[in-house]
Amino acid sequence: MSPSNDNYALISLKDTCALTSMSKTMIHRLRSEGRFPAAAELGEKRIAFSRKEVHDWITQKLAARAA
Repeated sequence: MSPSNDNYALISLKDTCALTSMSKTMIHRLRSEGRFPAAAELGEKRIAFSRKEVHDWITQKLAARAA
């Protein structure tokens, strides 16, 4: 995947959990509080997240620990 297409890549909730080391429950809680990137609804019972937005969220968390 080229870097420009990566901005549009979607990742599953399972992959999001693996990237963030958080449970589904924690991700849902942070989403409901507006503290995690919004999900894209793909179907009745299927959601996905923007890979770039999740990576940006992780980057912000790492930067915050240095501050």
